[in-house]
Amino acid sequence: MTPDTGTTVHDHRRIGRELDLFDTDPLMGAGLPYWLPDGAVIRHALEEYVREVERKAGYRHVYSPVLGKRELYEISGHWSHYGTDMFPPMDLGGEQVVLRPSLCPHHALIYRSRAHSYRELPLRMAELGTMFRSELSGVLGGLTRVRAIQLNDAHVFCTMEQAAEEAFAALGLIREAYAALGVRPARYRLSLPGPGGKYVDAPELWRRSVALLTDVLDRSGLPYEAVEGEAAFYGPKIDVQVADPAGRESTLSTVQIDFHQPERFGLEYVGADGGKHRPVMIHRAIVGSLERAVAHLIEAHGGAFPVWLAPVQVVALPVTDAEVPIAARLVERCRAAGLRAELAGPDRGTLGARIRAARLAPYQAVLGPREAAADLVALRLRDGRKVAALPAEEAMEHIGRVAAARGTGLWAGEDPDARR
Repeated sequence: MTPDTGTTVHDHRRIGRELDLFDTDPLMGAGLPYWLPDGAVIRHALEEYVREVERKAGYRHVYSPVLGKRELYEISGHWSHYGTDMFPPMDLGGEQVVLRPSLCPHHALIYRSRAHSYRELPLRMAELGTMFRSELSGVLGGLTRVRAIQLNDAHVFCTMEQAAEEAFAALGLIREAYAALGVRPARYRLSLPGPGGKYVDAPELWRRSVALLTDVLDRSGLPYEAVEGEAAFYGPKIDVQVADPAGRESTLSTVQIDFHQPERFGLEYVGADGGKHRPVMIHRAIVGSLERAVAHLIEAHGGAFPVWLAPVQVVALPVTDAEVPIAARLVERCRAAGLRAELAGPDRGTLGARIRAARLAPYQAVLGPREAAADLVALRLRDGRKVAALPAEEAMEHIGRVAAARGTGLWAGEDPDARR
């Protein structure tokens, strides 16, 4: 089944289930969706993209456990400032362990496990890791509010002099990713502390970190607004807000400055003067949680994903049974070339019905007697355009280049904002 993409409002929960991207089961529990094969394809493509972007930007990837001792989160401040959003501790061998609510304490410990010199900084540490939030049942929904979150997280440990440039570079990575994903930010927000005991009581550290992020936003030339009461408990944030088709906003990506946790964990580096100094810790998520990112992509594109994210990129459509073997061979060749392809033969209905059923695939490869005899492919693009018959190898190479470019266009050389 395919969604009615002619509607103006797309609900990712409806489309996600209609396209068999994800689902839930009461025995798994509320807020714990599972990914079906086509949804897993999108998630995997997104993970590969993020890792590649981070690697090119000088990040090194790590893995850390999803559990930590209660003491770890007492040191980080999560236990006292964030405890209501954490799952209860579990007794294990005479000590208490907790499902982590964040990756940053683990990364602080990884940094602390080795001595560091100023020559190593900035040290950029990234992880696609799971964290857990004890969300109330009433706020759970689809992929946007879940209890087990796969986060595209990273922490940069740097000198004070490097902090503004590193935060500025992180914001640049976010903007680059949004262009590739076809995501348009609703607004940029400088999230500041508000009244009450939710925030770390360190006025001077807050002043310095707010000044740093304000400078980053001013240098970027992006319009933004400062909002009180939206900061993390340990520091201010640049929040990149996106809106769903109904106009509801949520935070997708963040850049945060943190002087608090380096102090709490006693993080150090040896400076050029031979003395010990405290690093600045920058928290940064390019696409935020994969669940929320995919939810937004479903709604932004209505299921018609950019080529590099589409679960099926090429649908082979033999006109009659006689062309089925050639079409099946084309599917095999596409897969060998790294493309995601499927066969939709005459057993699935008339050619017109199969074209309509495959309308969300970026490319439909129609093979009639002429194409089959000459190893040609007549491509129909998702937006209705038709491409003159090409040699099959040339067509696959072209589609591969479009997919590898990780843009939003359907044909190489077209405007990136061209119709999808």
